[in-house]
Amino acid sequence: MRRIWVKTGLLTEADSVGAVVELAVKPKVRPGDIITFAESPVAVMQGRAVPVSEIRPGFWARVLWRFVKKVRYGIGLRSPWSMQCAIEEVGVPRILRAAIAGAWGKLRGRSGDFYRVAGPQAAMIDAAHTSGVREFFEYVVKGPKDPDRVAQTIKELTGCEAAVVDANDVFGCKVVGGSDRLDAELVAAAMDDNPAGQGDAMTPVIVLRPEPSRCRTEGG
Repeated sequence: MRRIWVKTGLLTEADSVGAVVELAVKPKVRPGDIITFAESPVAVMQGRAVPVSEIRPGFWARVLWRFVKKVRYGIGLRSPWSMQCAIEEVGVPRILRAAIAGAWGKLRGRSGDFYRVAGPQAAMIDAAHTSGVREFFEYVVKGPKDPDRVAQTIKELTGCEAAVVDANDVFGCKVVGGSDRLDAELVAAAMDDNPAGQGDAMTPVIVLRPEPSRCRTEGG
């Protein structure tokens, strides 16, 4: 796969996926390409970035964040502010079930049960003070709403299969939303090294272009 970086500049709630695709992406794609869009900028454009100054952690958020395991790739819900956002997304009962599952999993030497039970909307939350974009450093960014629909909209605008991806320098790439005929495994493999980066490069869109195989005949 050839990977083509698409620079968009800073994306905010004043922008939309459709407008970004029309202005920045469509001029660069051709039939057969696959368009990947990072999940955090999609969420930002949906108005799902919340400044920590506006988050008031409740009782359960102040208690439960301490029980979230530290991970190498970020803070996740190990913060009262991001935990509060998770509670607002999926509800206290589900977060409590996730905490119990996580504690039980730890006793059995297993990890990942908390986020498995909490669900993808909780797992996609990016904590404050983790964004490489300074304008959102003091924000908690929730996961995008209906990422499959977002990807399908991109396909309808461009004719190309599309994916919303959550990529990280440590865990690789997860496809969190895809158009109807997307090869999600292919996209995850092609984006495994997080080519968009964790910083402020402002390249949330990567176009994947299949390269024809080059056969070499050796000898006579």
